[in-house]
Amino acid sequence: MSRVDLSQFHQTFFDESVEGLDAMEAALLKLDTGDADPELVNTIFRSAHSIKGGSATFGFPEIAAFTHVAEELLDNLRSGKRQVSVEIVELLLRCVDGMRGMLDRAQRAEAAANAVTNGLLDELRAALGAAPPPRAVAAPDASSNAGASEAAGEGDWAIVFQPKPQLLRSGNDPLRMFRELAELGDLQVSAALNAVPSFDQMDPEVCYVAWDLRLPGTTRRERIEAVFDWAVDDCVLEFKRVGERSDGDGVAAAVAAADVAAAAPAATQGMPVPLAPEKPTPLKLESVPGQSPDSGSIRVSIDKVDALINMVGELVITQSMLGQLGESFDMSRLDALRSGLTQLERNTRELQESVMRIRMLPISVVFNRFPRLVRDLSRKLGKQVNLELHGEQTELDKTVLEKIGDPLVHLVRNAIDHGLEVPERRVASGKNPTGTLRLQAFHQGGNITVEVSDDGAGLNRTAIVRKAIERGLIASGDGLSDDQVAELIFLPGFSTAEATTDLSGRGVGMDVVKRNVAELGGTVAVRTTQGSGSTFVISLPLTLAIIDGLTADVGGESYIVPLVSVVESLQIKRDQITRVGGGCEVFRFREQVLPIVPLHGAFNCRNAVTDPTQGIVIVVEGDGARAGLLVDALLGQQQAVIKSLETNYKRVQGLSGATILGDGSIALIVDVAGLVRMAQRRQAA
Repeated sequence: MSRVDLSQFHQTFFDESVEGLDAMEAALLKLDTGDADPELVNTIFRSAHSIKGGSATFGFPEIAAFTHVAEELLDNLRSGKRQVSVEIVELLLRCVDGMRGMLDRAQRAEAAANAVTNGLLDELRAALGAAPPPRAVAAPDASSNAGASEAAGEGDWAIVFQPKPQLLRSGNDPLRMFRELAELGDLQVSAALNAVPSFDQMDPEVCYVAWDLRLPGTTRRERIEAVFDWAVDDCVLEFKRVGERSDGDGVAAAVAAADVAAAAPAATQGMPVPLAPEKPTPLKLESVPGQSPDSGSIRVSIDKVDALINMVGELVITQSMLGQLGESFDMSRLDALRSGLTQLERNTRELQESVMRIRMLPISVVFNRFPRLVRDLSRKLGKQVNLELHGEQTELDKTVLEKIGDPLVHLVRNAIDHGLEVPERRVASGKNPTGTLRLQAFHQGGNITVEVSDDGAGLNRTAIVRKAIERGLIASGDGLSDDQVAELIFLPGFSTAEATTDLSGRGVGMDVVKRNVAELGGTVAVRTTQGSGSTFVISLPLTLAIIDGLTADVGGESYIVPLVSVVESLQIKRDQITRVGGGCEVFRFREQVLPIVPLHGAFNCRNAVTDPTQGIVIVVEGDGARAGLLVDALLGQQQAVIKSLETNYKRVQGLSGATILGDGSIALIVDVAGLVRMAQRRQAA
């Protein structure tokens, strides 16, 4: 029987291990010093135990060995042998980071262990009161020991492996374990068959054989134990060094064959030993907060799958009804046809919404990273910070979710570094020594809004204006509102920090936030009150796959302007228009002067309206500025499924994609931010 290819389960193992590490980290951050909360410790222990078992099963012994030692320390906490201390929590958090790195390297097919994880292992053993063993350069493999087998020497490992009757029923396979042990060194196996019954009394699902195993003494014990990890409850194991006294005798007196291939026939002696399937980690259909945001897969809750199946069923029923109408249609059945088409439209819309919900994940996937980040930064900066998370279950598209993480990290770091004061200064200002950092997400119209607010010192208007004048960005701050001054911090390279550190002062933070949010079709704004704190408001589309837009005609061609960027559409009069240098035209709009961007000029459309007074001007906002897009006429509002131009053709400046209209024709989707930037450059020139 062929061996099961375990690589097919690796991605599931990595995904679930990351979830386990997220759960460990969240529970560790909640631990109080002293007597441990049993539920929290059990959560941490279960996560570590699952990662250890999975890594041993799927062929990652270094991860299993590392987790095994961490698990011993957790077991001491769980049993009450050791109390929780700040040092232990700090060590375990660093171990979580180390395990993340090991998983990442294993996923790239690199050696999982490195100097950092080896150092953490030594710290764990020191915490357990055990001296670290000599560091082996690499574990020997079976090929390097072929033909070099010698008699078991003093200090070699003698292992008694006595399965309980239910071992095979739990999915464990002794032959698989022997193959993994053989990869650690020169394995010698001896089988005890005294419990094997006669053939007519034999149950093929019961394991009757026990084994004596020998491995070189240079093999690390935790790597051996990792092989048996998923079988510990279904067997009796005894480890000892050759020459040591043991509490029990081995199950076989002689050391027989020198490798597993020779041991397997001796172990069976005509008895059919079932090759139980490898034990994969089950792929559960559920939405897990710890889901890795940048993974290539997505977890879907079963209720969303059920809703999708129901919608498909409704669609099939409608299709069947319309099919019957088509076979024997006459005008007397026109009303039935119209009813069927209405039902088809409703089913299609509901199916679309169900499919889109599959891509939706709670923003807690991103929010869950911040308790650790806030804890580490506040300790490093000597500040006291209370983190509040609200609206964690607010859902948005997976693609948006993956790209919003970095901007939020920038905002949180800046809030702790620049916004919140040290305890002494807060007390002197009449504030609580512990500052509050608040992350909140909620739906607003067709968008999702994420707010990052703090009760710190607020933006320093004087410092911002001074720095802007030094850089030649403004002549003076006179006449600028607080909001206009606050917008200056989003300029590239702008920073008010007096000294450059690893956290701030390089001017590569807020402009990155604005650019990344703009690439998602969103906006970012700031509200601040000096002495009371700041609030950064990010507005994002729920999904990048479908947009609501205005369809406009330009020279007989259709263009879609995303509705989220539209301020107003209007017809303008001649006295509102002014021609400026370079042939550009601007118009007055509510005490503002905005450039006119003719779409026919941007995209070389023929036979289009060129006189702004004869067409329609759509006032749009993008990249923090406004402009008027000149089109021939408005055709209506509709939803558009975005198709990538870059994937199917090439990147075109001023366009973000294309869609197919109801009549089968193609409409191009306008990149509002790109056109506004083009207008600004032309106006500046």
